[in-house]
Amino acid sequence: MKKPKNLLKVIFRRRVLVVLTLLIQVALFFTLVAGTGRYLRISYSILSVLSIFVCIYLINKNRKPGYKLIWIFLILLFPLFGGILYITLNIWSNPRKIRRVLNRNIHYSQTSFFLPDSKLDELINVYPDFKTNAHYLQIHAGYPVYGNTRQEYFPSGESYFERVLEELKKAKHYIFLEFFIIKQGYMFDSILNILENKVAAGLDVRIMYDDLGCFFYLPSDFSKQMRKKGIKCFAFNPFRPIVSSLQNNRDHRKIISIDGKVAFTGGLNIGDEYINAVERFGHWKDAAIMIEGDAAWSLTLIFLQMWNLSSYKKDNYSDLYPWKENAIEHTKRNENEDFESWGYVQPYADSPIDHENVGEHVYIQIINQAKNYIYINTPYLIVDDNLLSALTLAAKSGVDVRIITPHRWDKWVVAITSRSYYRRLIKAGVKIYEYTSGFNHGKTFVSDDKIATVGTTNLDFRSLYLHFECGVLLYASDTALKIKEDFLRTLPGSKQIRLNDCSRNALQNIVQDVLRIFAPLM
Repeated sequence: MKKPKNLLKVIFRRRVLVVLTLLIQVALFFTLVAGTGRYLRISYSILSVLSIFVCIYLINKNRKPGYKLIWIFLILLFPLFGGILYITLNIWSNPRKIRRVLNRNIHYSQTSFFLPDSKLDELINVYPDFKTNAHYLQIHAGYPVYGNTRQEYFPSGESYFERVLEELKKAKHYIFLEFFIIKQGYMFDSILNILENKVAAGLDVRIMYDDLGCFFYLPSDFSKQMRKKGIKCFAFNPFRPIVSSLQNNRDHRKIISIDGKVAFTGGLNIGDEYINAVERFGHWKDAAIMIEGDAAWSLTLIFLQMWNLSSYKKDNYSDLYPWKENAIEHTKRNENEDFESWGYVQPYADSPIDHENVGEHVYIQIINQAKNYIYINTPYLIVDDNLLSALTLAAKSGVDVRIITPHRWDKWVVAITSRSYYRRLIKAGVKIYEYTSGFNHGKTFVSDDKIATVGTTNLDFRSLYLHFECGVLLYASDTALKIKEDFLRTLPGSKQIRLNDCSRNALQNIVQDVLRIFAPLM
C-alpha cells in the first residue's frame, strides 16, 4: 500500500485540527468556570456544592478505589471546576448507545459459543483444581471451555508473522482481522497482498482497527482505501474532537480469525517493530498464540461482537460456523502430536462497559491458586491493591513469583510509575527482572506447569479496566511448558532488580508518589 504523497496535508487535515479543537474546548471550559465576574461568589458556592455531591456520588459508585481516589483528589485540589469536569467527562458522555448495541450483540451471540460437546464438566472431573477458573469464565462471563484444540505458542514476532502468512494463504471462506495498531510497512504490505488475493478469489475479508491507536499511523481515509480493494473495513470508536470519557475505551484486542477454524491472539499489533524489521527500543520481545480447532470459533465470535457495532449488515453467526455442514474434524500437524497433550482451551474477552473485570479476575485466580511458581511477562506494572496484594501474598506464601518488565520503555512516565511498585513487591519476595535487550511487550502468565494465559491485557489500569481486551486460558496443556521455557530463556537477557536498585532521593520519591496517585489515568 502506498504511503500518502503529501504527509503534511494528511496531518493537518485531521490530526492537528482535532488537537486544536480539543484545546479550544478546554480553554472555553476554564474560561466559563473562572470568568464569572461579579457572580464569582455565587458561582463559587454553586460549584463547591456540586463538587461535594460529585464526591458523595463517587464514594458510592461501584468503581475501583483508585479511580475514586484520583477524582476526589482532583476535586479537592480544584474545588471550583473539579466537580463539573467529572460531570462533563463521565456523565454527559455516558456511552449508553454503544453499551446497548454491544450488549445486544453479546446476547445474540451467546448461544453460538456453546458447541454440542461441552467440556466444562469433563475438565472439572479430571482437574478439579481448575474449577474456579473455568466455572467463572463459562458460567458467569459466558466463555466456554473447549477441547479438540491444537495450540502453537510464538515466543517472538518473527515466528508469529511467518505462521500468520502461512495460515492466511490457506483461507477458504473468510479472514477477520482486529488490531489496536496497524502501521504501514513491510508487515502490513505482506499481509495486505494476501488479503487482496483472497478478496479476488471471493473470500469475505474484514479489517477492524482502533481509531485512536492508529491516529498517527494511518491516513484518515484508510477505511475507504480498503473498501476500494474489496476489503470491509471499520474504525472502532472514531476519535472525535469532543471532550469525552468514551475516548478512553479503546479496542486493544489483537485477533486474526481464518475460517473460524484457526485464530491468533497475543501482544503483537501490525507494525514492523513487532517483527524486528525495524528497531524501536532495541529488540522487541513479544508473545502470541495460535489455536486451531473448536476454540478458534470462540475468538471468531469475540471479533464479530465488536464488528457488528459497524454499519455493515449484521451477521448470521450460523452462516459463519465452520462445521455447519460436516462434523467437526481435527487433524494432527504431524504423527508425533498427542491429542491429550493439547489439554483444554478457554478464550475470553474483557469489556470496560460491563463493569466485569474479566482479565483481572483471570490473573488473580492464577496467582491465588499457584502452589510452586508463577512467571509473568508484562510491558507495564501499574496495578491496584487487589493485584498487588495477590502478588505479595503469593510470594510470602512460598510461591516463586517472577515478573519480567522492559528495561527500555516506550513511555517514560509509565516506566517511572511502574518502578514505584518494585520496592513493595521485592520486599515481599517477588523477583522482578528488566529485559535489558530491548522492549518486553509480551503478556503471559504461566503457573505450576499446568495453567497459562496468553493475550492482550497488560498489568496496568488501562488494559485491566478501560480497554477491550482478549486472551486464551490453557489448562493441562503442553503449551504451558513452552511458555515457561520461553520465560526461563528470557531471564539470562534480563537484569534482576534488587532492593538497593530501588533507592531514590527525596525528590524522586515525591515524583513517584504523585505519579502513583495518577496511575488510574495512565
